[in-house]
Amino acid sequence: MKAIKGVLFTCDSAVKQILLTMNERESFIIEDLDDHHVVIKADEEWRVRRELEAELEKNTYSLE
Repeated sequence: MKAIKGVLFTCDSAVKQILLTMNERESFIIEDLDDHHVVIKADEEWRVRRELEAELEKNTYSLE
């Protein structure tokens, strides 16, 4: 048995779907707990947060 350090990530269901799509490209989710919680690899946390922020910015409406 091997222990993996993880971080509990809480989000709404729309963001979770984005995370699941991102996970298909590069695996970082340790456990999918429920509709609002996933456990991700601790050493991937900042990369996931940066990529998620970039993805959410793409989906933000701009008046410019």
